[in-house]
Amino acid sequence: MNENQDQFDVVIVGGGPAGLNAALVLGRARKHVLVIDNQKPRNWVTRETHGFLTRDGVSPQQFREYAAEDIKAYPSVQFTSDTVIKMNGKDGAFIVKTAEDKAYYARKILFAVGKRDQPLHIDGLSEVYGKSAFVCPYCDGWELQDQKLVMIMSAEKALYMAKLIAGWTKNYVLCTNGDVTLPEEQMLELSRHGVQVYEAPIHSILSQEGMVRAVELEDGTLISCTGIFFQPKLQAGSEVPMGLGCEVTDSGTIVVDAQGKTSVPGVFSAGDAASELYQAITAASLGSLTAVSINNELNFEAWDSGTK
Repeated sequence: MNENQDQFDVVIVGGGPAGLNAALVLGRARKHVLVIDNQKPRNWVTRETHGFLTRDGVSPQQFREYAAEDIKAYPSVQFTSDTVIKMNGKDGAFIVKTAEDKAYYARKILFAVGKRDQPLHIDGLSEVYGKSAFVCPYCDGWELQDQKLVMIMSAEKALYMAKLIAGWTKNYVLCTNGDVTLPEEQMLELSRHGVQVYEAPIHSILSQEGMVRAVELEDGTLISCTGIFFQPKLQAGSEVPMGLGCEVTDSGTIVVDAQGKTSVPGVFSAGDAASELYQAITAASLGSLTAVSINNELNFEAWDSGTK
């Protein structure tokens, strides 16, 4: 073992709510833990984190700072800013390699790598994303309540989101951005509820200092609005789990059981990486539950082996 190699009970890949809460639980369980995070979380485009009791409204950066301060009480947890690029080994003896040419040994692995946004190729969207355009009404609907909104959704999700967003505002339209035509029965249902549907592709989003003013369609239609909810296209936050053999869905979600176990023994996943719920408090909760599962497995293995 050279100077770049260390032994840990658990290596956690990803330092968002899931990874941090898992680190807290494992630290309190006296496990030797390393959290490896590349400091590129998906939610840093937003100004505030919502729906998290005692932390409602804090920025994602502040959330991490508060979490790091809590975890300082448990010295068996270490952090490093790096990117995991490769992993091999087996349950009880994994080798984790990083972009900084470091190598770490771990008995168990927890992937809390979240997901990444794929480009939507809508001109002007990046300027408003996280400021006046959002993806989750549970996270940001309160701030846009009763405002005039544009919902940019695929035909598959249009009716579902129309029903959902109505709890926050009745003043909204749907844009399918050139996707397939909605079924006639859905168009009739939306019409009965006064929801206008625009099927032409979007030309651009017009804004000023991050605040959306209008959505312009390719047919020249200009839809004024003060906010947007759009359907993101997501991919796995890291390719490493697949390289290790973890089963992954077509949408990039790591398949886990109720304890957060993946299809590879000794490898676990939690948070957005292994769920499609996409709320910070849900990710943290899943991180906590999975950490309990990991700790139980470590303790039971030590008991069975006679290790004190």
